[in-house]
Amino acid sequence: MTQLFSLTDTAVLKIKNMLADQKDKMGLRIGLNTRGCAGLSYTMDYATSDNINECEKLENYEVPLFIDNKAVMYIIGTQMDFVKEEFGERFVFNNPNQTSECGCGESFHVES
Repeated sequence: MTQLFSLTDTAVLKIKNMLADQKDKMGLRIGLNTRGCAGLSYTMDYATSDNINECEKLENYEVPLFIDNKAVMYIIGTQMDFVKEEFGERFVFNNPNQTSECGCGESFHVES
């Protein structure tokens, strides 16, 4: 059975560090926006009681993780990583359902 969403160890560590400074937040919220050349882009917010009503809380994670219900079908099997590069650092989503992405990598497409 495919896991809905997974986090690498480096992503978990970064999220833990981010949440340590945000005592009033409930965790991390992952969603999708419609935008860019290819159609979809990932969103990340701190989870609060105001923005998790339409989310599924994923259990058995080292950090509290909430996935927007509208995003679930597009991110099944996705792994979130945190990478440090020469000019910065960022979260990266490795989505096996992605069929294409725009040239700049800001948005992606999933076949329905």
